[in-house]
Amino acid sequence: MSNAPKFGLNGPQSEAVLYLDGPCLVLAGAGSGKTRVITQKIAYMIEECGYDPRTIAALTFTNKAALEMQERIAKLLKQPKQAKQLTVSTFHSLGVKILRQEAAGVGLKDKFSIMDSDDCYTIVSDLALTTDKQEIRRIQNAISLWKNGLVDPDDAIHNAVDEDEAMSARVYRSYLATLQAYQAVDFDDLIRLPVELFRNNESIRDRWQRRLRYLLMDEYQDTNTCQYELVKLLVTGIGKKPMFTAVGDDDQAIYAWRGASVENLKTLQTDFPDLRVIKLEQNYRSTTRILQAANAVIGNNPKLFEKSLWSEHGLGEPIEVLGMQSDEQEAEQIAIMISADHFQRKNKWTDYAILYRGNHQARVIEQSLRKERIPYTMSGGQSFFDKAEIKDIIAYLRLIANQDDDPAFIRAVTTPKRGVGMATLETLGEFSKQWNCSLFEAARKGGLEAKLAERQLAPLRDFCRFMLELEDRATRPGPSGSGDNAAEVLDDMMKEMNYEHYLYENFDDRAAQGKWQNVLEFTNWLKERGRGGRERDGEEKNLLELTQMVALMSMLEGQDEEQDAVRMSTLHASKGLEYPHVFLVGVEEGILPHKGDPDAPVEIIAARIQEERRLMYVGITRAQRTLRLTWCKKRKRAGELVHCEPSRFIKEMALDVGDAPPKETEVITPKDRLASLKALLAMPKA
Repeated sequence: MSNAPKFGLNGPQSEAVLYLDGPCLVLAGAGSGKTRVITQKIAYMIEECGYDPRTIAALTFTNKAALEMQERIAKLLKQPKQAKQLTVSTFHSLGVKILRQEAAGVGLKDKFSIMDSDDCYTIVSDLALTTDKQEIRRIQNAISLWKNGLVDPDDAIHNAVDEDEAMSARVYRSYLATLQAYQAVDFDDLIRLPVELFRNNESIRDRWQRRLRYLLMDEYQDTNTCQYELVKLLVTGIGKKPMFTAVGDDDQAIYAWRGASVENLKTLQTDFPDLRVIKLEQNYRSTTRILQAANAVIGNNPKLFEKSLWSEHGLGEPIEVLGMQSDEQEAEQIAIMISADHFQRKNKWTDYAILYRGNHQARVIEQSLRKERIPYTMSGGQSFFDKAEIKDIIAYLRLIANQDDDPAFIRAVTTPKRGVGMATLETLGEFSKQWNCSLFEAARKGGLEAKLAERQLAPLRDFCRFMLELEDRATRPGPSGSGDNAAEVLDDMMKEMNYEHYLYENFDDRAAQGKWQNVLEFTNWLKERGRGGRERDGEEKNLLELTQMVALMSMLEGQDEEQDAVRMSTLHASKGLEYPHVFLVGVEEGILPHKGDPDAPVEIIAARIQEERRLMYVGITRAQRTLRLTWCKKRKRAGELVHCEPSRFIKEMALDVGDAPPKETEVITPKDRLASLKALLAMPKA
């Protein structure tokens, strides 16, 4: 133990850091310092064991977690620059890295494109011959689950249980062919294709195994079949000892709906019989009362591994369960309680979090917070830059900035439709692969005339001419009076796109109006920036400079979370975070646990309830010092008041109140609050 890092680790943490004799699973309960174990282990491997940092990979599920991890490792190393040599990334970023270097091995050109969910939505819509949004999303989801489960189209068709599934599987087959023709991949392919590559090409697999000698994985319970297979292919080889550390918690597995499999934790023991299992049960986050409630709830789930969280933070304040008359009252009372508590404890607004099961619960709470003048930020919702109509406009801007941006080309040339169909794009994709060039360049190359009829070629080349003219104008400097300022170029682009007409043709009037307002807000915002408005230097920007600014903003959006504000978040988006004071709202049957399909088979319902219970556990364990739960007797759903029952999970928390029903909150009126504030101000200072 003389080599143990001198960072005050507890016994199990230290064991997890020092163990390098084979595969290791660290079962890390909520708040038990798992990131610390990963970062200390990497530092230990480099500083004490002589590992080359270039041969270590640490995999996470979000870019934010990867960045944070890399920064923490840099602080632990004698030579902080070594942290940059590590591969610290998401599974998908590692997949991109592999594919960029091995594109030929999976039949892709070097500059293959990565399609986002909206780009893929359009392809599925065209293949399924439907505009029904729910139907398209259902097929998209089925395709994603098949890919993550490594199921090929033929098997999907063969195993289909009904006509809907068979139809989705047929679309899946065409969808794969279309992406191949476009020389593009989607998000799920970033892991599926490296798996196929490593399965079929031993020399490439061997090269990557030598390159990555040790693998560490965070949030292992969130891996799907495909991700687990990638890990196995990277760590197992003839005569090779599997060297990895997986860190996870079966009690926080809340992503089954997107293909994650908690069974991967169980399978590890089968696939790696000499697996060392180390449990981290000391919690450094919450009070004993909060942990007792969390343990009591999760104790109702079947256990993969027995463990129980404990803390040295003392008993702490009792957990409050408040019954409300309606969701309006719930929202009002939460706002008033936060306001009063903030004043009494002299806390920061960031000390408070309001957590809910679904985004639909947020609107009424937002209204109350605004009324009380309480600043708040939201996570787990849709960002402005993620709206389809904004992405449509940005696709044109992206193409102006970079003609090699194939996904932007596909989106721009097909939205609004301008006579360029999928057959044309597939031919163009094959032609671009032949010449190893972008789709834009391929469209302008000689020789394409032999592949496409004039009626297919003409709209394609018209579009390219239009974009080249815009690019020429967009890159000129834009001093006053030049005639090519950003606003004019933007207006001409919008006029030629005829986007407003497209919206009203494809959506009902109300939806089209809302989308068009968003577009106007975005273009006006761009024009304002182009004129140098709100800029200190007052310099005008041309359209290219604006486009680069937008690309950066849409990538960085959501990182500007430093302001002092109450955090509002879905339970899913709150995983991994912690707050001194947590309000868990809408803890009712039908919301948490979520209603689901009442006619589903018994085992499906049981699995869903278990996952919802894990979600409740995640919610409870976000709280450090105080936890308040609310539920409503009546709640508005689709404009109608419906009766609600408190969630079964409240009873499962086994709180001190015994089996008595949750108390109804006393309504705090503004007058009561004023009186209590006056009383506080009148108190003698200590």
